[in-house]
Parts: sequence; C-alpha cells; structure tokens
Amino acid sequence: MKFAFAFAAAFTGLVAIAIAAPASAQQTIIDEWATIKTPPAPELKQVTVDPKTTALLLLDFVKQSCNMQRRPRCVASLPATKTFLAEARARHMLVVYSYVNSGTLADTLPEVAPKSGEPAVQSGADKFLNSDLEKILQDHGIKTVIVTGTAAHGAVLHTGDEAALRGFNVIVPVDGMSAEDAYIERYVAYNFTHAPGVSPKTALTRYSMIKF
Repeated sequence: MKFAFAFAAAFTGLVAIAIAAPASAQQTIIDEWATIKTPPAPELKQVTVDPKTTALLLLDFVKQSCNMQRRPRCVASLPATKTFLAEARARHMLVVYSYVNSGTLADTLPEVAPKSGEPAVQSGADKFLNSDLEKILQDHGIKTVIVTGTAAHGAVLHTGDEAALRGFNVIVPVDGMSAEDAYIERYVAYNFTHAPGVSPKTALTRYSMIKF
C-alpha cells in the first residue's frame, strides 16, 4: 500500500513537471527561412497550340497596374506581349481581356489594347469569379488558355490555377507575367510547376517557345 502511494505521488510529480516545463518550440517556415536551399529553376517547355481551341488571356494590362511607378517589370514585358498578340490575332486566336474592379476596359495600355469584338471581363484576382470568363471560353470551344498579365501573384496566379482546376490546359509564358520584383515571379513559377491539381495541367514556357 505504501509502495502504491509512493508510486502515485511520484507519477503525479512527473506529470506536474512535464506540464510546467515549456514545450520546445516547433520549427516553422519562418524559423527555417534563412537555411532553405533554393530549388533548381523549373524547366521551360516548348508547346504547340491549336489556335482554334486556344485563347490568349491578357490580364490587367491597365494603367493602374502596369506602370513604371508600381510595376516597371510589367512595362518591360509589353514589347514581347505586343509581338505575341499580333501573332495570335494573325492566326485568329481568341483574345480575352480583363481589367480591374476600379477601372474600365479603356484603361488598357495602348501597346496591347483590345480590338472591337474581343471580349473582356472585370473581376479581382481570379478572373473566373463573378464573371463570364468560363462561358466565353466554353462558347468558343476553348481547351487551352495562355495566361499573361499582371500581377503574377494576382491575376496570373489565381486565374491560371482556377483554369487548371476547371479542366483547361494552361500555358504560362514567363516573359508575359510580371510583379513588383523577381522573387514574386519566382514563387509563382514554382507554384505552377508544383501545385497539386495545377502542375499536371500547366506548361511554363516563354513566348518564343509557343508554336502554332
């Protein structure tokens, strides 16, 4: 009986010590940030598209988002985007624009301005949300979307992800997406090549590697 009482007291003491002792802090991504090794850059892929079933999405190439003060990297992407837009139009590819909730389609920069009859949607980061984008694509028999625009971590990321999750094939030219800095563009590129449900439907490329 004395032994049982002594054992119970000792066990209770150990529990009390365990409760009182501070638990070792769990290592989080913030704690490990400086020690994480950057993975190799994703491989860019050459792709061939059918203009009849492919749409070029130009997302938020507007004065509010694409300017030298806010995103000079977007301004730098305009010449290549303008050239590819001309190629897409020459092959009668569907071109779809988007613009931000605070603006109008007229805010689109002149280098890549829409032509009469080219559809446009107005939404936030995910251009499928509260818009007719999916209906526009389905009505034209679109199976593949080429996603370009700014911000990389806004319209490009969320619209591209959502397109893949809705069953579309997604092509993302890295010279057609832009953000405030290169780090943001890097994590977006990594997302497209590694995100579950998205990466199997997505090809990371550049404009010159897209063939018709």
